[in-house]
Amino acid sequence: MSTPPFDPAQRPRIWAVSISRLRDLFFDIAGEYVERADLRIVSHGFEDAVHEIDAVGAGRPDVVIAGGSNGAYLKTRVSVPVVLIGPTGFDVMHALARARRDGAKVALVTHGDTPDEVRRFIAAYGIDVTFASYQSAQDAESVVLDLRDRGIQAVVGPGLIADLAANAGMGAVFLYSRASVRAAFDTALEVAQATRRETVRRQRLDNLLQHLRDGVVALDAQGRVEAMNQRLARVLGIDAAQAVGRALLELAPDLAGSLPDADGDTFCTVRGASYVVHRGPLASSSSAAGTVLTFQESRAVERLDRTLRSRQRVQQFSARYQLGDIVGVSDSIERVRTLVQRYAKSDATVLILGESGTGKEMVAQSMHQLSARRDFAFVAINCGAFPEALLESELFGYEEGAFTGARKGGKAGLIEVAHRGTLFLDEIAEMPLSLQSRLLRVLQEREVVRLGSTEPTRVDIRVVAATHRALTEGIEAGSFRADLYYRLNILSIALPPLRERPTDLLPLAVELLLQAASREPRLAARLPDADAARRVLANLSEPLKRYTWPGNVRELQNVIERIAVELADADVETGTDSNGAAETLFTREILRTVAPEIFEQPHTRTKKAALTLRERSRHVEADEIRAALAACDGDRDAVCQALGISKTTLWRKLNAAQ
Repeated sequence: MSTPPFDPAQRPRIWAVSISRLRDLFFDIAGEYVERADLRIVSHGFEDAVHEIDAVGAGRPDVVIAGGSNGAYLKTRVSVPVVLIGPTGFDVMHALARARRDGAKVALVTHGDTPDEVRRFIAAYGIDVTFASYQSAQDAESVVLDLRDRGIQAVVGPGLIADLAANAGMGAVFLYSRASVRAAFDTALEVAQATRRETVRRQRLDNLLQHLRDGVVALDAQGRVEAMNQRLARVLGIDAAQAVGRALLELAPDLAGSLPDADGDTFCTVRGASYVVHRGPLASSSSAAGTVLTFQESRAVERLDRTLRSRQRVQQFSARYQLGDIVGVSDSIERVRTLVQRYAKSDATVLILGESGTGKEMVAQSMHQLSARRDFAFVAINCGAFPEALLESELFGYEEGAFTGARKGGKAGLIEVAHRGTLFLDEIAEMPLSLQSRLLRVLQEREVVRLGSTEPTRVDIRVVAATHRALTEGIEAGSFRADLYYRLNILSIALPPLRERPTDLLPLAVELLLQAASREPRLAARLPDADAARRVLANLSEPLKRYTWPGNVRELQNVIERIAVELADADVETGTDSNGAAETLFTREILRTVAPEIFEQPHTRTKKAALTLRERSRHVEADEIRAALAACDGDRDAVCQALGISKTTLWRKLNAAQ
């Protein structure tokens, strides 16, 4: 049981214990120490005194003062320091002189053997004294009676001996003086102060150990426990207080052979859990220094490593777009926003389908911003933008010397950089087959192996993939692995092309024009708000809606940028709004100049329209499938069962409509 905390400024508790005439001396001088100590005089001895000391618990004395056999008995049976009262040379000579007045034959009785210095002191003065000693209270009476039988007339000794001699009809002189008792009290105060300082130091050290996240034990040179915190005690299944003084390998035999032989680190298993054990020296003033062992759980090391890796990411791996940046009022875009919010609550892999320019990365970033991973990296990579060898090193990283030109110290791949965050794989259909198998292992095992390494690194990532191609066609053509497809296609979002959401065209154009104006100071004054931008584009609504936008939102953004440049640099027609305020207009003629593709010859679009009878049928099927997916909360199995089609057919029909 650990010592309870106390106030170091509190007066030390001192108990003076006696069952003889020594008690009277205690009472005589107690008043001299009342300001410096919380003094208690106990009229019990031996086993009764032990019980009383143990019974008070937190109020136990800091030091006990006792004399003779009573003091010797307590010294071996209580855990607090015991100060024994020792007679001075003056006490002995003074007591012997008094005894000589009571009789010619005098004996000096001491507890234990009479000290040699006392014998030499008495011999130097030529005093005739019989020496005797006793070991316990039980044989004290027989010693006194034996001296009486030998003709001893007066006895000098501690309180118990003096009382027994008086009862036997002999002269009795008490050995101790006020000076010797005062000396014992002064020594007790010094011991109490030193004990308290050591207790405070140990409590501070113990508090430090208890607040450490790792298990810690301090061992002496023989491998015995000097201190152990509760965390390690719980790991080993032992009592920390009772472990002090015992050999560590006796308390935990499973550690035999697992602990490091020299300063350094090693791994060991304790009760089924893996730990990193560090051994270091325990500083000591003696020549035999001890050892400190630190037990750190391997999982905690991994968590710390993951946290450090995630905090070291650079600013470029941050998501910029949020759900509010997805502009549109059509039912199809509302379904997209609903799915983004729903899927953000999950960690499952998401496959985003959509034509080029429909905003697949914006959807992925919005999902990341709504997820529990928002505070960590969003790492995006276009799988079709790198040669195979470069893509492999960018994704998986490499060790130093893995190939010619490899960076010194190696490099972490983007999969590792995305740890605890989101990895966005754009154009996943363009990933080479050789890398698809490695990516599949990352998805299955959640670990990555760098080029040139054999040690896997654990990663905690969410994968979002995107493609504008039908992956099922890639499977049939042998360019995409079916097992990877099913790993990616857990949750899915199909983004509608811009031509299927004509009601969103004008809101998108207004938002894009305002964004362009915010980057161009000359245009900002002309377009202070959305109403102003809407009036500027009022004359362009019809041609913009007629155009099929093969490049989708990205192409619309390019056209709006051209309009913004024209508005900033050219003189355009100025009119007034309903309140009479001046406004800037943009005519179709100007639009024809900056974006002639929007006004392509009608027969081209008519030809396209003539070919869309089959396409319209596909779009109807796709809309029905999307509606069924929304009704079934994205459950593809339920949709396939309801429509009587397979999963492959479901995604083929969805992709065919794009």
